[in-house]
Amino acid sequence: MLNIADTLRQWCREASPFALATVVDVSGSAPLPRGTALAVDRNGNVVGNVSGGCVDGAVYDLCRDLLATGGAPGRVRFGYSDDDAFAVGLTCGGEIEVLVQRVDPAAEQHLGTALDHVLRGRSAAVAQVVDGPQHLLGRTLSVAGDNEEHDGTLGGTREDEAVASRARALLRAGRTASVEIGGDASTCPQRLTILVHTHVTRPRMLIFGAVDFAVALSQVGHFLGYHVTVCDARSVFTSPARFPHADQVVVDWPHRYLERTEVDTRTAICALTHDSKFDVPLLRRALALPVGYVGALGSRRTHEERLRRLRDAAVPEDRLVRLHSPIGLDLGAHTPEETAISIAAEIIARTHGATGLPLSQCTGPIHQAVRTADRTFEEESPSWIPHGAAQVGD
Repeated sequence: MLNIADTLRQWCREASPFALATVVDVSGSAPLPRGTALAVDRNGNVVGNVSGGCVDGAVYDLCRDLLATGGAPGRVRFGYSDDDAFAVGLTCGGEIEVLVQRVDPAAEQHLGTALDHVLRGRSAAVAQVVDGPQHLLGRTLSVAGDNEEHDGTLGGTREDEAVASRARALLRAGRTASVEIGGDASTCPQRLTILVHTHVTRPRMLIFGAVDFAVALSQVGHFLGYHVTVCDARSVFTSPARFPHADQVVVDWPHRYLERTEVDTRTAICALTHDSKFDVPLLRRALALPVGYVGALGSRRTHEERLRRLRDAAVPEDRLVRLHSPIGLDLGAHTPEETAISIAAEIIARTHGATGLPLSQCTGPIHQAVRTADRTFEEESPSWIPHGAAQVGD
């Protein structure tokens, strides 16, 4: 639902009831992920979509009927129709399940507050019951990123606390995902499936080394939605004019800057300095942090020498295996721009727990990597080690 936060917030301010249709289950090559929503107000105004067009008309009609009749929430599944290509269905061959419910902003004021957080660029999560007893279906509670308290209720203290705890975990990880709770005395007796919608601040990409590769990577990082910082101790090379796509350009020793800046599990650290006096203290610090990605530029010989220096600096082996070096995927990259794409591709693959292989060499649904979004915030170490992109120097 957070994909249409601006319109929903306006309807909440007007205390105008609306029907909300949310994608709660996806299989095959469905066009949009779970959490995507379409909403319709009492005047028939519509915002958002659940399928990119092919079943939106049918969902719109369901929403209008629900508003008119005041019916109970319900789930509807859509898939491809072999009998009639023009029937309501997904031409892409996948299937989606949509929860359609009526939302009364006056009864769920916390929803408007959570949407406010989103529109102000602050972190927030909205937990929505998408499967369970009929009287709980569609209920929501919210968690603000800067507040340990939760708002809204599912009807019981144990349920609320259990859902809020899972929502905070997913919010820390920056993931929208389904989770299951209940069925035991420690949480709640009723088994519930909760879709947790999250909105988080932009993830950080920290690029160390004011080199041509950093110019290209800062542009790619900006395009991917990262808050990009470029840092180098050499002021003559480190200027905002040289890095127009960076959000922040810092003149400082890399390891010293890293010691005083904030990072989280979504942060990507890219060491492009290609100089051991910068690399070793930087990577020693970076590999001790709970960040999502640490990569270092250099040839294989440079990598082996770097590992030797890091071991001499007492960096343990269980940290060294986290280092992506030589940095990037094997795309045959040579130019700074190609290498930046190679690095970004590896970061994306690492983020989603994907293989980085050509889709033509994989089996199963194209979008099956979305399944990793259902993990809790604890990340598993990848079992594959990618080949590096073309590197510079020795």
